Amino acid sequence: MGRGVMRLALFFLHALGGSARSWDAVIARLGEFDCQPLDLPGFGAASDATGFTVEAMSDAIAAQIRAHDADHWMLVGHSMGGKIASVLAHRSESGQLPGLAGMVLLAASPPSPEPIDEERRATMIGWVKQGAVGAEDARDFVDQNIAAPLSPAAYAAAVDDVQRADPQAWRAWLEQGYREDWSDQVGLLDTPAVIVAGAEDGDLGEENQRKLNLPHYARARFETVTGAAHLLPLEQPERVARLIRDHADAVGAVSVPSDYARLIASDRVSARTRATLAERAIADDADYQPKVVTVSQLATLRALVDRVIPQHAIDLAARIDTQLATGEGDGWRFAALPVDAEAYRAGLDTLDTLAEGSFARLDDEQRDALLHKIEAADWSAATSLTPEQMTLWFEDVRADAVRLWLAHPATMARVGYDGFANGGDGVRKQGYALTAADEREGWEPAR
Repeated sequence: MGRGVMRLALFFLHALGGSARSWDAVIARLGEFDCQPLDLPGFGAASDATGFTVEAMSDAIAAQIRAHDADHWMLVGHSMGGKIASVLAHRSESGQLPGLAGMVLLAASPPSPEPIDEERRATMIGWVKQGAVGAEDARDFVDQNIAAPLSPAAYAAAVDDVQRADPQAWRAWLEQGYREDWSDQVGLLDTPAVIVAGAEDGDLGEENQRKLNLPHYARARFETVTGAAHLLPLEQPERVARLIRDHADAVGAVSVPSDYARLIASDRVSARTRATLAERAIADDADYQPKVVTVSQLATLRALVDRVIPQHAIDLAARIDTQLATGEGDGWRFAALPVDAEAYRAGLDTLDTLAEGSFARLDDEQRDALLHKIEAADWSAATSLTPEQMTLWFEDVRADAVRLWLAHPATMARVGYDGFANGGDGVRKQGYALTAADEREGWEPAR
């Protein structure tokens, strides 16, 4: 696979009784993406597959994602598929499944046991005592999970999907899968997410989505879809597609090439290094709110960093602000400057003053001319930092930006650096056999 920019891949995981075709109407509206609807074991075209625990289903989907070999991708999980999606997100953040850029969870089963009415659960288990779900029961299942009638074609397909579900898979979810507790393993995820509930859903409606799914996502926003109950992709495909597109547009710009993603996931890389690289690769939040600098100062910092280094959709300004908030910088500063947070605020204010209002509003040529003056301390206006301090501060900004840029796995791939793959967690480290100039080992990604 080449290193060019590829379409963001979207992997869709359906609900109990659904199939890959549950997403047809949604996918029809997402032609700009590489859409991959998948059948969970026991459902749809995979009705003869086995392995119905949450772990087994996660393994099956992970294998299909790896086989697709996408540089960067998103998960869209509906109901039962949402629980699987959260488990896979945890695997991605631990470095086992690189490339995850974002999540969309629709009426999702949570990592913790799913709330469900016990009488209704027992009734649904009873539907498969004699084999597959019958037509009348399948229609009852669909009717209970929609807020308004579906089109005849969509309704017929939904009923048919319920009927072709493997009875063992159906029973396994209602007897075991729904109650599996993965909340501790999943923990708090940093992957940007949109969590969606149907306004007329019952057990997996807004209240339980906020209570059971939202706490697992540090960077999530919540959406409620009116005129819908539980079968959101069938009831409101246009609205669902718009939510997916908006989120994909926000998180899908940075990609780690597939050859580097495979290397990071290999046994040449330690688990600790793999997790660190996975954390660095997480997409920046398009709605990032600054923690140390102000909103206007963040805009100035973005404009400044943009003239320093080609960011390739990495929001270095947001990462610098986060670094200031956490105190995880390089551990030193120029004696002539105040502490880092204060220096950044003063430096950005000085930059705007010298720009006579807003550095961000200058064109590229004007920005460069002003930065050359700062570098040379060639100005005398009364500002928050002196010319000499600004020269030092600008040096600090460049050092911070370059360090954060080089730390990103996508940048490592761009510059051909693979020094992180010098040995895994075994007693014996593989290291390098070829170290001369212009020599490359067989396992190294092509440069």
